[in-house]
Amino acid sequence: MNNPRKTLLALFGLDLLSLVLVFNAISDLRGIGGGPHWILASLVGPFVVLVFAIYLIDGYRARTDMMSLDYTSLHAIALISAMLATLLMTYVVRIPGESELQSSRGVIALSFLTLIPLTLSYRRLIFRRASNARGGSCLVFLGDRASCQAFQEECEKVGATQRIVFSVVSEGSAAPFGAGVDNRLRPFTEVIDDIQQGRLVVDALILRESNRELDQDVAQKLVQLYFRGLPTYTLELFHQIYWRKIPIYRLNQTWLFQEGFQIAREPVFERLKRVGDVAFAALGLAIASPLILLGALAVWVEDRGPCFFAQSRVGRYHVPFTLHKLRTMRLSDSEGARYTQPGDARITTVGRFLRASRLDELPQLWNVLRGDMSLIGPRAEWDKLVADYEREIPCYYFRHLVKPGITGWAQVNYPYGASLEDTIRKLEYDLYYIRHFSFTLDASIVLKTIHVMLFGKGR
Repeated sequence: MNNPRKTLLALFGLDLLSLVLVFNAISDLRGIGGGPHWILASLVGPFVVLVFAIYLIDGYRARTDMMSLDYTSLHAIALISAMLATLLMTYVVRIPGESELQSSRGVIALSFLTLIPLTLSYRRLIFRRASNARGGSCLVFLGDRASCQAFQEECEKVGATQRIVFSVVSEGSAAPFGAGVDNRLRPFTEVIDDIQQGRLVVDALILRESNRELDQDVAQKLVQLYFRGLPTYTLELFHQIYWRKIPIYRLNQTWLFQEGFQIAREPVFERLKRVGDVAFAALGLAIASPLILLGALAVWVEDRGPCFFAQSRVGRYHVPFTLHKLRTMRLSDSEGARYTQPGDARITTVGRFLRASRLDELPQLWNVLRGDMSLIGPRAEWDKLVADYEREIPCYYFRHLVKPGITGWAQVNYPYGASLEDTIRKLEYDLYYIRHFSFTLDASIVLKTIHVMLFGKGR
């Protein structure tokens, strides 16, 4: 099943069938319903929540690696979140028509827990069959020698495993470049012939943007392939669709005025986001206050120093603010290194635990309430580092179009950055978030953040 649309429909149908069968089977086992009476109407709400939760983690996306441990944990988190949302709808909000489910919380809980391995198992089966069907499929990259080399290096950085066929417009040498299994530059006419003769199975064709126009014959062949159904992307679009980031090389002074940027162009999104920030930050502070107090006490007991750490960070529109966290490092008169490193001696014993559990981040909820930050957005950076970044990275200031966040798209997709190169790569994810902001993307970040916290990724 190599057609993405067929895969989506199959998964959607299997999820619906599984939900109906599991809920009715468990209801029957617990003596609720059963016989000729099937629970159907009351399952509309749980099904919508289930589909939305799985959608947030790309569970209906053909390119998602459903065999990975990361996806397994995300899938479990998504279904547990769907279970909690269903319990909330059923017993707190009490949506009309949910009466059949109100007779037992156990039915809802057991049904969703049963659905975790069931829905994951047929996703893995479909993914494995699709992978086997693709067999020797590949991506074709069309560019010059330098851009082919750059794309190969980028694939290595993001951990891409799919085979790439590199092609050039000219009929020049097929000499190898760089390291790799199949790294020779093939003439585009040769690649076209292989595709047309069925010798090369291609998932997508990628074009490197250039100021130079393509040869008329090459352009015509590209059009023919496109109309035959071969997905064709510019390199920038490929970055956004496959890797969910914006390549730094595409940035220029007019980039801001291109398509997208709902936050900047539709203030209603920002206002609604602010309402959500205030509500959830207030609730979070109320719930987390005991943890913050215990953490602060542990910090003080260890070295009798200040419990909290305050530092000037750069906010929206480059406005500075003071960020608050639980202190995790030893007091020092000197400034010290600007980045923390694995095993950094400056981190205290308590601080190591606070960092691993992310409890040191909780006081930032106060910054969210004050309006300095949002719950979700680019990481709030130290003003001294920002000054360096703006000198070294073109258009770095674009990330200050939105409020910084406690968590964000870069934080859940890339580990802690401890160098200029890491900062550039995180900026690509930040720019994707700024350009493609939506409440659905925010919800996806929340689920991925839970995954990161549970499995201790990043620092």
